[in-house]
Amino acid sequence: MLFDRLLKIAAWLSLAAILFVTVSPIGLRPHDVMSVRDDRALAFTTMAFLFVVAYPRRFWVCAVLVIFGAAAIEFLQYLSPTRHARLEDAVVKAVGAAIGVGLGFAANWALRPRAD
Repeated sequence: MLFDRLLKIAAWLSLAAILFVTVSPIGLRPHDVMSVRDDRALAFTTMAFLFVVAYPRRFWVCAVLVIFGAAAIEFLQYLSPTRHARLEDAVVKAVGAAIGVGLGFAANWALRPRAD
């Protein structure tokens, strides 16, 4: 029960972090050792995985929202004058989200209770 709640909190916090990084001014964007493309894909893979595992009974809703939401989040950059939305970035984010959905589905399938 507590673990389920923590998964849901982690999923929503990951979405909030992605939204902040996506629409904040470029100077506030964190920098790491990964390429920007890999960083984007990994962020959306992680977020999608967390949502699918946190809401296993809502698999299809999570899948559709995180994959199409990836493109929508990219286009939120039009709200910030220092950022720019690009189709290539939206595709990278959507592919990352799709991978996270697949991994979340596999985790849910592997961890589901089995009748002997």
